[in-house]
Amino acid sequence: MQTKGKIFDDLSQLMTNAMGVAQGARDEAETAFKGMVDRWLADRDFVTREEFDAVRAMAQKAREENEALKARLDAMEAKTDA
Repeated sequence: MQTKGKIFDDLSQLMTNAMGVAQGARDEAETAFKGMVDRWLADRDFVTREEFDAVRAMAQKAREENEALKARLDAMEAKTDA
């Protein structure tokens, strides 16, 4: 009976070790894949989300400044026409 218990303990230890190896391989594969995707994206000259958001904020600010300047110009033209 002790032999069966030892076999199950050994089998359990073997499965635990196999799962650890599989997890390590999975982590390594994920890291390699992420690096490959990052290199591919860098080669394509895609912008990051942070860069996109910064340019978008600059464009919004420029649009608002243009609208304010147009309003001032319209007001000045209205004064000279009157």
